[in-house]
Amino acid sequence: MTEREEETVVPSEETPAGSAEAVPVGAPLVETPADAVAGEVVLRLTDVVKTFPGVRALDGVRLEVRAGEVHCLLGQNGAGKSTLIKVLAGVHRPDSGLVEWRGEPTTFADPQAAMRAGIATIYQELDLVEDLSVAENAFLGHEPRRLGFVRRGAMVRRTRQILGRLGHAEIPPGRMVRALPAAGKQIVSMARALSHEARLIIMDEPSAVLAHDEVGNLFRIIRELTAQGIAVIYISHRLEEIREIGDRVTVLKDGRTTAANLSARDTPTRDLVSRMTGRTIEYVFPDRPAGAAGGAQLLTVEGLTRAGEFADVSLDVRAGEIVGIAGLVGSGRSELLETIYGARRADAGSVRMAGRALRPGSVGAAVRAGMGMAPEERKSQALLLGEPIYRNVTLATFARYARAGFTDAGRERAEADRIAESLELRPRDVRRPVRTLSGGNQQKVVVGRWLLGDTRLLLLDEPTRGVDVGARAELYQVIRGLAARGVGVLLVSSEVPEVLGLADRVLVMREGRVVHEAPARELDENTVLDLVMAGSLMEGAPA
Repeated sequence: MTEREEETVVPSEETPAGSAEAVPVGAPLVETPADAVAGEVVLRLTDVVKTFPGVRALDGVRLEVRAGEVHCLLGQNGAGKSTLIKVLAGVHRPDSGLVEWRGEPTTFADPQAAMRAGIATIYQELDLVEDLSVAENAFLGHEPRRLGFVRRGAMVRRTRQILGRLGHAEIPPGRMVRALPAAGKQIVSMARALSHEARLIIMDEPSAVLAHDEVGNLFRIIRELTAQGIAVIYISHRLEEIREIGDRVTVLKDGRTTAANLSARDTPTRDLVSRMTGRTIEYVFPDRPAGAAGGAQLLTVEGLTRAGEFADVSLDVRAGEIVGIAGLVGSGRSELLETIYGARRADAGSVRMAGRALRPGSVGAAVRAGMGMAPEERKSQALLLGEPIYRNVTLATFARYARAGFTDAGRERAEADRIAESLELRPRDVRRPVRTLSGGNQQKVVVGRWLLGDTRLLLLDEPTRGVDVGARAELYQVIRGLAARGVGVLLVSSEVPEVLGLADRVLVMREGRVVHEAPARELDENTVLDLVMAGSLMEGAPA
């Protein structure tokens, strides 16, 4: 298999005109491009099916991964990526189809079996034990022992070697994981994978929690791993990352493989998007209407300060205006939004809604004044994952549906169904547990919650984190639609193009302070990046 490589576009009605010719499933392999990856095939999936009650999550998936390559997996939320990961990790067993690992048909009984075989998975939400040390996390479940006792010295030495191999010998093996930044915790997850001598590492949205300057270091580590013959399955919604780090791409849609083994660098973005969504998205952002942002002033923030997080921040938002805040992770953006919302108490400064001062540190006062918030960590901070969709939608207005100690569940469901229809929620059944929805649809539920109330100002913290291209476009339409109805929006995003494409006015934060403010039309991505990176780039420079 080192001389030939399959490059397949599975025929479907979504295959765009003018793209690569469709090749039927099972067709002969085509000739390998001269610069194709030459490693042997370590993983092959053929027509894998996985069904849950009422849902066919995987419907004949095909995938081929070679040693020493970065194989990127693309697809909208709900396309089947998470289920596929769990099949490979031993969490789920396929109902039918063939999984071949290193040339042998394989079914993993559990995650431990997959790990012993050499497949390690690094999930977007890292599964580390924060009150254990780096070394204890790296060897969790397979600690070196002698006569029944853990050989801690050997464990520390081996962890130090692995961290050095990852280029992070500065991380002390004895440090508590809780004390590490997000990038450090990700390194510990990689160290755990290498402690099992993994031959395939699956990375699910690994850059989602990283600052701009940390992504380059992640890519350096990935390249060093692949140089050692380790295969990497890389899952990301950021197409620019796919271009930089990927070798080949497989695309999933509705549980099926719509394209396999495409070139990560040469396949046009238009083709990738259309195979993910079934349509071509040329302009993701809705038009910014002429004369926008001319309403009355809603939010007034003056001199807001929280020691160690942000200082002396002043800003305003008008009715119908979208104000974006750009900045690196750690610049104080999220903490600022939470303080405005009352989830944190300010050390100094004031917050006013329509001229009336809000009581510091009171979420209730903010909500009564017409403020709503969709936080960054929607699963832990905004959703009751085990509850049905309708109960999550009505959460902020629950008192409306209660009388004499009883709730009118029928009315709740009717109102939630109306919101679900207006937001094109998929699937539409509001009785389903919200945890069964994709990330983009979960975010719609959080935003929809505030559509039932008298919300005049909506605070959005990373509204499209972990959301695919198609769902992002739909969320952008929702946000712009709210502004058109006169709702003010204060938006935080790590993605500069998102801030510039959606906002009317942009504030740039660096190291806890607003360093620049301008209409979005007057800024470009390079200018904003120069502003947000200036502090980091100038560290250590002569005075």
